[in-house]
Amino acid sequence: MDFKYDVIVIGAGHAGCEAAAAAANMGSKTCLITMDMNKIGQMSCNPAVGGIAKGQIVREIDALGGYMGLVTDRTAIQFRMLNRSKGPAMWSPRAQCDRGKFIWAWREILENTPNLHIWQDTVEELIVENGEATGVMTCWGVTFHAKCIVLTAGTFLNGLMHIGHKQLAGGRMAEPASYHLTESITRHGITAGRMKTGTPVRIDGRSVHYELMETQDGENDFHRFSFMSEPRKLKQLQCWTCFTNEEVHEVLRKGLPDSPLFNGQIQSIGPRYCPSIETKIVTFPDKPQHQLFLEPEGETTQELYLNGFSSSLPMDIQLAALKKVPAFKDLVVYRPGYAIEYDYFDPTQLKHTLESKIIKNLFLAGQVNGTTGYEEAGGQGIIAGINAHINCHGGEPFTLGRDEAYIGVLIDDLVTKGVDEPYRMFTSRAEYRILLRQDDADMRLTERAYKLGLVKQDRYEHLCSKREAVNQIIDFAKTFSIKAALINDALESLGTARLTHGCKLIDLLNRPQITIENIAGHIPAFKAMLDQITDRKEEVIEAAEVLIKYQGYIDRERMIAEKIHRLEAIRIKGKFDYNSLNSLSTEARQKLMKIDPETLAQASRIPGISPSDINVLLVLLGR
Repeated sequence: MDFKYDVIVIGAGHAGCEAAAAAANMGSKTCLITMDMNKIGQMSCNPAVGGIAKGQIVREIDALGGYMGLVTDRTAIQFRMLNRSKGPAMWSPRAQCDRGKFIWAWREILENTPNLHIWQDTVEELIVENGEATGVMTCWGVTFHAKCIVLTAGTFLNGLMHIGHKQLAGGRMAEPASYHLTESITRHGITAGRMKTGTPVRIDGRSVHYELMETQDGENDFHRFSFMSEPRKLKQLQCWTCFTNEEVHEVLRKGLPDSPLFNGQIQSIGPRYCPSIETKIVTFPDKPQHQLFLEPEGETTQELYLNGFSSSLPMDIQLAALKKVPAFKDLVVYRPGYAIEYDYFDPTQLKHTLESKIIKNLFLAGQVNGTTGYEEAGGQGIIAGINAHINCHGGEPFTLGRDEAYIGVLIDDLVTKGVDEPYRMFTSRAEYRILLRQDDADMRLTERAYKLGLVKQDRYEHLCSKREAVNQIIDFAKTFSIKAALINDALESLGTARLTHGCKLIDLLNRPQITIENIAGHIPAFKAMLDQITDRKEEVIEAAEVLIKYQGYIDRERMIAEKIHRLEAIRIKGKFDYNSLNSLSTEARQKLMKIDPETLAQASRIPGISPSDINVLLVLLGR
């Protein structure tokens, strides 16, 4: 059998789903190849989406016309906005999801996407002709030809699972690994390595003493992941928290000789920011306890996920340690935690479009690029899918700057700095956090996606309506005059100083005690104007209030970003033989040869490139 497509996507995880949907929605004839159609969009580890910086990425995927936010809202069983005690740059949405419903929501979307076919099979070989990816071959002997290939194989490439001394080949528990594909790629000069990740024990909720744990409730206000979602429909559930103790740690310590992480069985790099429980007790030997979060896997299942207890220790050690936690004294589990090793490819060999620099028309996205997390995978997937379509049909490459999106920060970090451990996004990785808030992802990105043809007319009109309403509130606040005598009693009741003379409404809104909501009832004209907003009123008000209260910070950060843009405009790719530039440091020559940066700004972000190296390049450019 022989099939022809514009775009083939290998793997239907979070990166693959977004890549396939984006390419198909833009008009490319697309085929998504997956080992198991019943595991599309599988949440391999935590049944949750979002979190600090990750939630911003999901909002950006949604703003670009992707689906992770819609699927999350449709299947959410608990929603929280993290970091509300901090400024809006740090607000991060997070949701627990029903794992099973998440898969079927994704499958429903993909099966009804025009131009998109799904094929259940395992890809074993990448077909490359004259340095260009032209197709794939599967284990069933099927050949697919395509103009572009997007590889999103997750942890399946030569996947190997570990529980104590026991090793089992697989890409996930009870799922086979993918063999031969890595070798068919590396033979063309692409560098591969090995990484490790892990997942915790799954608990039978009927065996838990919930009364010995603290409850963690969600929020049920207007906040959602997608700018287009309706209110959440599933039953909203609790999570619970508890702590390990010294007895737990003692059991774990005794088991360390049998830990694959410490007996030499696992050599690959694991995630620094999501360590196993055995790594925690070794790294922090004086810490008497570590927090654990017990999270539901679904609306109706008894299966619970124990966040904070990833482990690859032998099963008996895991269970013995957990039973020392009072809430788990009668513990029954569905399966133990395990570690998994898998292949990844050096992301410095990619362009910012996520196309390989070595094999033309081959795109890589997700954990195969050395990242960890559903959100990081989805963000890469949608960019790879967009650019695969562009490669097929023409157009300018689509990339996002570091001041435009966390997705831009993520991809720039990968292709510029590479990875020495599984990459996870944090707000601290972004220089322009106040510009990359979760509340304005649509304002930043939806118009760009609309021009690409990925966002449709109705969504674009929704953006325009929201922007108009936000501007209306801000303009009103700037021009409406407040008389002291008419507002002072209200100000006093709100815990803020009385006025000695009149002012503009915007001056009051800049006070920390004053919000649009609590002052509107005291200003009839303002309330009447707000009452005219009928579509997502709370979201519009929040967006306007953030812009009013933080405009000074936003303007200052935008000015800094524009200065950096001057270096982004200075293109250096192909202009230097770095090996011959003795005025550069040896490290700079080596790094610049390896990365071959597009611009001077990208060069400045490469680890080991000093300001003096950048100045040398500026001088040589005649600037």
